[in-house]
Amino acid sequence: MTDSQRRPISPPPPPMVPPPPPPNNKMAGAAASGTKNQMATQTLSSAAPPPRSEPSGQQAPSRPPAVPASSNVKARMPARSVGPSPGQPTLAQLVRYAYDKGFSDVHIGVGEAPRYRNRGEMELTNHPETDQATFLSWLREVLTDEEIRRFHDHLEFDGATQYEFARVRINVFDTLRGPGMVLRLIPLTILTIEQLRLPPVFRDVCHYHKGLILVTGPTGSGKSTTLAAMVDYMNKEMPKHIITIEDPIEFVHQSRKALIRQREVGMHTLKFDNALKASLREDPDVILVGEMRDRETVNTALKAAQTGHLVMGTLHTNSAVKTLERILTLYPAEEQPAMRVAIAESLVAIIAQGLCRTTDGKRAAFHDILINTEAIKDYIRKGQYDDISQLMDEGEFDGMVTMNKSLFNLYQEGRITEETALEMSPTQNEMAMMLRGRI
Repeated sequence: MTDSQRRPISPPPPPMVPPPPPPNNKMAGAAASGTKNQMATQTLSSAAPPPRSEPSGQQAPSRPPAVPASSNVKARMPARSVGPSPGQPTLAQLVRYAYDKGFSDVHIGVGEAPRYRNRGEMELTNHPETDQATFLSWLREVLTDEEIRRFHDHLEFDGATQYEFARVRINVFDTLRGPGMVLRLIPLTILTIEQLRLPPVFRDVCHYHKGLILVTGPTGSGKSTTLAAMVDYMNKEMPKHIITIEDPIEFVHQSRKALIRQREVGMHTLKFDNALKASLREDPDVILVGEMRDRETVNTALKAAQTGHLVMGTLHTNSAVKTLERILTLYPAEEQPAMRVAIAESLVAIIAQGLCRTTDGKRAAFHDILINTEAIKDYIRKGQYDDISQLMDEGEFDGMVTMNKSLFNLYQEGRITEETALEMSPTQNEMAMMLRGRI
């Protein structure tokens, strides 16, 4: 064999690989710019520039095009923002104006001008339409980066923040046009039962040592304000241990004669039911449940009420009798007789509340109050709800009142007009007869 035959065969050369492209200067510049903007945002988000006054007659910026509902909010929100766009106020200025004017809510959203709720009615402002950069700067005024990421992930967010003059409940959500936010103003000063001009029976039920008190009504009917006044009364008068479970915490109480501990769902506990079960091992006298949302929470609340605790909670119902029906509909038909017995034995009172405009431009509460007397207990066990309504109409001595009577009393005091009484009445024919002296 020759030398050439012994020589190993060389492997084929590797395929030609094109050299990497030169770096994209635009992309590198954008990354650097993003880093600078991030640093600027962290520095300026808490001190956004004050708004510039709008000249008279200036038109708002053009409305952005509608975005399909399936679009992700992340794609629509700018990555960074250092403050409101020129001509836009800061969120703190919007909230301060609402507080000074006595408005209850601030409504803001991308593609629309801010609005206020003025004693039950929506009121438009002359601010320009909100753009995405401005909205994000408002978010950064009241939310942390982690909370904003949570909103991006879930497209919903509930929380609260506090200014020097008021506490604010926050709800952020996504819509067809873009993200929006509603801020509910909560006064730092808790009004007393007397200042709210609530009936004396509100103080009476606070003295019960065990049982279930329900304060019900639609959203914005003042349930939280009423409950806060009742807790404040107990805080001043009774040496008790009070635990509140809320989502979020609205009125902040300072312990006085009572020891008050407040827990927020999502921050101090994961679920209402979890916190309520745990509270039974925390030596409470009074447990306040912000909202009785499901059967598990109702079950635990009834158990707590039956084992020597006073439980206070809320539901979104419009009358005392409908509250009983709403609780029972959480259970299958075969369980409802047992639940009627449990409710009859545990219930102290149901207070359904609404708000109406008064003649002086303010608002007053009207009530549907059911007190669980022995006769009421018997009717609850039997499910005879029509008879309960009749007893409420005749039970003024026990502190009971119907909504129509409550509205009629406000009318007689000159606090509301005849039109308001008719508008807010659940049974307008009966109210019309009362106003004309036929009842």
